[in-house]
Amino acid sequence: MIFYNGIKDYENPKRQYEEEVLVLDDTDDVYKLILHNDDIHTFDYVIDSLIEICKHTLEQAEQCTILVHYKGKCTVKTGSMDLLKPMHEKLISRELTSEIV
Repeated sequence: MIFYNGIKDYENPKRQYEEEVLVLDDTDDVYKLILHNDDIHTFDYVIDSLIEICKHTLEQAEQCTILVHYKGKCTVKTGSMDLLKPMHEKLISRELTSEIV
C-alpha cells in the first residue's frame, strides 16, 4: 500500500493517461457550394441539375430544392475549392444561381 499526503492509494500512483486527439488539417480548405432560389426554374430542372452535377441522390436533390425554395438558399455541397469550382461553373451554365463561400 502506498501513501500520498497521508491518503492511501490502492491503485498505481504513477498512472499515465494517453488521449488521441484528431485535428482537422487544412480547415481553410472546406468551402460551401450554395444554391440560391430563383423564380425561373422548375423543381424538376433543379433536381435533375443537382443529381447530374453534384452527384446527389434523388432524395438529397429533392430536399435541397425544397430548402432553396422555402429558405432562399441551401448548401448543396461542401469540400475543397478544386471540387466545388467545376460544379459551380456547371450550375451557372444552367442559369442557376450559386456561390462558393
